[in-house]
Amino acid sequence: MPNGAHALMKTLADAGIAVCFSNPGTSEMHFVAALDAEPRMRAVLALFEGVATGAADGYARMADKPAATLLHLGCGLGNGLANLHNARKGKVPIVNIVGDHATFHVKYDAQLQSDIETVARNVSPNFVRTSMATAELCKDAVDAIAAARGLPGQVATLILPADVSWGEGGVPHPPPPPPAPAAADDATVAAIADAIRAGGKVALLLGGAALREPGLLAAARIAAKTGVKLHCETFPTRLERGAGLPPVERIAYLAELASLQLSALDHLVLVDAKSPVSFFAYPGRKGDLVPEACTVHTLASPAQDAVASLEKLVAALGAQAAEPMLQAAERPSRPRGKLTAAKVCKAVGHLLPENAIVVDEGITSSLMLAAMTRGASRHDLITLTGGAIGQGLPSATGAAVACPERPVIALAGDGAAMYTIQALWTMAREKLHVISIIFNNASYSVLNVELERVGADTKISPKAKSQLDLHGPVLNFTHIAQGMGVPAARVTSAEGFNKAFEHALATPGPHLIEAMVPESLGGTKRRILPWMLRSLPSLPPTLAHAIRRKVAP
Repeated sequence: MPNGAHALMKTLADAGIAVCFSNPGTSEMHFVAALDAEPRMRAVLALFEGVATGAADGYARMADKPAATLLHLGCGLGNGLANLHNARKGKVPIVNIVGDHATFHVKYDAQLQSDIETVARNVSPNFVRTSMATAELCKDAVDAIAAARGLPGQVATLILPADVSWGEGGVPHPPPPPPAPAAADDATVAAIADAIRAGGKVALLLGGAALREPGLLAAARIAAKTGVKLHCETFPTRLERGAGLPPVERIAYLAELASLQLSALDHLVLVDAKSPVSFFAYPGRKGDLVPEACTVHTLASPAQDAVASLEKLVAALGAQAAEPMLQAAERPSRPRGKLTAAKVCKAVGHLLPENAIVVDEGITSSLMLAAMTRGASRHDLITLTGGAIGQGLPSATGAAVACPERPVIALAGDGAAMYTIQALWTMAREKLHVISIIFNNASYSVLNVELERVGADTKISPKAKSQLDLHGPVLNFTHIAQGMGVPAARVTSAEGFNKAFEHALATPGPHLIEAMVPESLGGTKRRILPWMLRSLPSLPPTLAHAIRRKVAP
């Protein structure tokens, strides 16, 4: 009879879980040994737990199924918590396996003893279970798999004590049935259809599965028939976009701009999306971004089938034959001259290959990315769903494991990249075709912007401002990447970037391009931004929207 680890490995593989992103320790050694007995399971080592969890997130977004993680006790879980948070906010399925001390060893309060369940509930509020018996381990695992795969997707944490893992008597368990979510009920669909027909300004706010081609086409048919606007969440989990697909307008990050986008609405219809709120609280400003006179409807909750719900709304509105508006093929010209963040985004739009995966954690430096790539070849966009930086490089790693035939382009700010820079090593080890573009502006630029927006910058000292500055020394990502086995180039001109990007696209394996750029929102731009944002409500609507498109295109 197999031990617990061997039975668990077979149970995972039988359920279609084909990758384990790991950073193991002593408590997980029997699980590690069991990897040898299961050829269907790929093991991917990360040198930091935040890379393992972020990679599992990126993998699941592109594979449409969960990966497993393997983390070492509560400290390992804590190290991986930020990217599990991003996965939770993105409704991404992950089977999060955390090793623990043997059950009989807990009473000794050894050095690594901690309350793993309490830590795990921060990212797994609906499923945390410690498996206490080898004979029950695989049943617990199947419950975790079912929880992760259901709607909404979630991080399901299974805590695996060492003696449960090495104990004899493990019994593999058959996979759980696939989820069968329901569509919106007829009454809900009819009520929303009536609200749309009644006139007024209506927008659909799309999230989750609604941002894939079938959902986008259904929403676009509704828009073509009725004139409703199409929005998507500020940070979508996975957005299919580019030439030949319906365009949607993302809700702006800056609350003032988002409020402007929504200001004229009479009805907002949520489709697997949350009602918009500001990212942070600001003195004297409301956090709810929906106008007071606007009625919010929910067509499909995250637990429902968003695409089927949209199709029901299409039928209710008689929009089956409506011709959806599709994004025309268009690319920006090839950039030239001194390199800026906007020119990097322009080059990506100019050169983006067919069927690429784009991971955006460029923060302020990638403000122009959406505008520069909207008419590029069809691609998938992955964004920072939970706001915890350090997602970009790990997520790109997981996406490349899930889709080895597709090029992956990861754009990251310098500060964000340093949170999980170890992902480069995993890219090199696994020979993944990931092109990491690092915007090196030697600043936590977004925090300098926020410093002024929250009103905390009055007579602020150099000591305080130094906490947002990355000069002295300026990071050298080219050297860091080369030290981890990734070919890299530092560029200062648009011509140099174009050449480096073309080479990276044409050459298999990982590459890093370090783009030396000034801050996108620095100097005068940063100083006038808070004033300009405060002025928007008093400006004529046409002018206000023109400014919005300039700041957040």
